[in-house]
Amino acid sequence: MFARLAEGAGKRDLTRTHPFELVRELADAGFGRLRVPVENGGYGVDLPTLFDLLAEAGQADSNVPQILRGHFSAVEILRNSDDPESAAYWLRRIAAGAVFGNAQSEPAGAARADVGKNGSVRTDAARAGTGFEITTRLHRVDGQLVVSGTKFYSTGSLFADYIRVAVLDEDGQRAFAVVPARHEGVVHADDWDGVGQRLTGSGTTYFEAVPVAEHGRLGLVREALRSLPAFFQIVHLANLAGIARSIREETITLVRSRQRTSLHALSTEATADPEVLGVIGTLHARSLTADTLLRLAAEGLEAANAAGTREAYAANFADVSAAQVAIIEAVLDAATIAFNAGGSSAVRERTHLDRHWRNARTLASHNPVIYKPRVIGAYLVNGTPPDSSFDRVLVDRKESDHES
Repeated sequence: MFARLAEGAGKRDLTRTHPFELVRELADAGFGRLRVPVENGGYGVDLPTLFDLLAEAGQADSNVPQILRGHFSAVEILRNSDDPESAAYWLRRIAAGAVFGNAQSEPAGAARADVGKNGSVRTDAARAGTGFEITTRLHRVDGQLVVSGTKFYSTGSLFADYIRVAVLDEDGQRAFAVVPARHEGVVHADDWDGVGQRLTGSGTTYFEAVPVAEHGRLGLVREALRSLPAFFQIVHLANLAGIARSIREETITLVRSRQRTSLHALSTEATADPEVLGVIGTLHARSLTADTLLRLAAEGLEAANAAGTREAYAANFADVSAAQVAIIEAVLDAATIAFNAGGSSAVRERTHLDRHWRNARTLASHNPVIYKPRVIGAYLVNGTPPDSSFDRVLVDRKESDHES
């Protein structure tokens, strides 16, 4: 399947052709159930294995790990759920081939939504939130619990059977609701206009009174979500590591196909040109850097899960952040210098070499890396644990119940 994904990846990027059938075949082959526990019909692989396989998928087509990022994060949420009955239900569905999409983030400055009695949604731009608020609501229409709202960066939802939607429930608490992705009330705009990762279905999704699926209410308990910030980031790191591998291999193929070198070259054959060979050697070093740091981050998160303490997750997140800094630098450098091995022919569209920089640059812009050196330094010098996105937006239900 990975070989088939790689075969037309460059052309799909150029023509904006979504790999719908290939993603479906990958799910049918069992890729989506890698982390589902064996007792629920999955393979129960550890995190280093998962991330290594995601890197392989990223080498083939870097859209694929991002498409499935929401899927694999849903599995992690279910593995740590405080509702074992609902978790088992969905894990069995995933083991049978169901694919999850993600709808968590909302457009910047999204207007706060008011839900009318008939299920209509009225928005008020003057009541826009700060970026962490959620306007998407759980409400009832004729007694049926439904979801209404607008999401952006809804990665993978275009390919999904079900979508995990971040919502405010009827009590104003944050929660996840699972809805069918093909319901008539779900509109996938497919309006992602980024320079890279063009085929991930990461644009706007509109929900208009979409019924919540059976066992579709998933609560948010902070302690069960401690691993997610690092998990989300390591998926991107695996994808970047895969891109680095692809840059190296495609550049080697390009060098072997060259019929001439340059006026100032020390050899008439590219495969014997010392400068060209030096580029390949550097690409391998950059790829090895990404692979090594990916493994360190994955093993660290596996160990943090085993320890289950805030301290373990904080230490791992600092390491993941350091890996993010170094991997991004390595892969963007590789995506730039690869062109030095090919001369003018390397910039032709038919080589598709430019997509690697565009894709890596796009992945590097998620969870902005500019803040990570400071976060790492604060942790190492002052023992300040990195903020978790879930700490910013969640009230721990156990703490809330205790206070009430």
